[in-house]
Amino acid sequence: MSNEQTAAQFRRGWIGLFLFTLTMINYIDRIALSFAARPIAAEFHLSSVALGYLFSSFLWTYTAFLIPSGIAVDRMGTKRVAAFGISLWSLSTALTGMAWSFPSLLATRLGMGAGEATNNPVGARVIREWIPAGERGILSAIFNSGAYAGPALCAVVAGTLINAFGWRGLFVCAGSIGFFWLAAWLRWFRRPEDAAWLGEAERRKILAERKAEASQLDGRSEGHGLFALLRTRTMWGLALTQGCTTYTQYLFLTWLPSYLQTTKKLTILKTGLFTAVPYALTAVLMIMVGRFSDRLLRQQGVGSGRRRNMIAGALMGASIILLAPFVDNIWLLLGLMTISLTGIASTTSLNFALLNDMLPNPRDIGKGMSFLIVGGNTFGLMAPIVTGYVIAGTGSYTWAFVIAGILLVGGATATLTMTRRPMIIQSGVRSVASSQ
Repeated sequence: MSNEQTAAQFRRGWIGLFLFTLTMINYIDRIALSFAARPIAAEFHLSSVALGYLFSSFLWTYTAFLIPSGIAVDRMGTKRVAAFGISLWSLSTALTGMAWSFPSLLATRLGMGAGEATNNPVGARVIREWIPAGERGILSAIFNSGAYAGPALCAVVAGTLINAFGWRGLFVCAGSIGFFWLAAWLRWFRRPEDAAWLGEAERRKILAERKAEASQLDGRSEGHGLFALLRTRTMWGLALTQGCTTYTQYLFLTWLPSYLQTTKKLTILKTGLFTAVPYALTAVLMIMVGRFSDRLLRQQGVGSGRRRNMIAGALMGASIILLAPFVDNIWLLLGLMTISLTGIASTTSLNFALLNDMLPNPRDIGKGMSFLIVGGNTFGLMAPIVTGYVIAGTGSYTWAFVIAGILLVGGATATLTMTRRPMIIQSGVRSVASSQ
């Protein structure tokens, strides 16, 4: 690789850094409540039922605003939508530290969810504008790895911050981080056509590859509305795969600490540390998987959707969590969880990349990504509730892991059978993906 190519990739790396830190801040703000739940419940005299509503409340607005956020990204561009989104969720997070009642806590969580709904549509559009098709796997992995680096970082520092400044200080600190990101975003982010810090050789490379990719359409596809995309089998296959993955992700996010404390008798402090380990390792390993997928596809297989094979492999690897109930050694259990989380995380980033591969027109990316995340969160919303009923009915976590494992295998089947054609809309009728 020449020095010019190395420098070019380094400049694109700044885009990866923007996306990674955006998602990391998103998940720090999202999970902070889990670590502050005990002192909040004590101060406001909240029951476990009230805490349950509080935990889930951000997902109500998050899911509701995903599709409007995607439409806004397609119409208004990434810079303004990202700036608005992180301003809203960071301010809402900081205001959580100033709450005086349960309704005020609930209001700040609803505001946070609405702001965070912009994250994935923005990331998908930025990747499409900036990153050549052969590098989308690793950039999507870097983008998504923030969802695992955030919980890992929060698990390590939340206890210290609460001890030093109280639970209110945790939210003020968490909310403040987003405004530093916002300042950098407004100062330096531009589209490749306008970025003054981007070298001309790199600019030509990005624009030429974008033009070459668009030319492959041969005039067959134009930007379409969401309902046109929903007439394609591929769009539903991507969403179903995302749902099967997100179910298990939410199982880990909501029940992993309780599982470790109940079945492995770990203290709260040790639970935080043992939770951080698999999340931190996953953030690194998923980037390696994304890089491997780009190397594997290289000059072929992107437009035809061969990335689906990597997704199916990652899902089958994640299904190893089926063995968790039969493992007593804590370190072996952490190994299984790391493998499963890596498979889940890799599936998410690769599925994002596959959406870009299979959606020929960049004007549809925001809408497509929004529906993908809505599909995922529809399953994710059910995971904590279903798991609670399973534990109450059986007295163990075994069937919770079995259900998750079955869904992961189902997701592998969906991606192999339902995402076999690009989403090309012809004359307002069903796409090639649906008709063949």
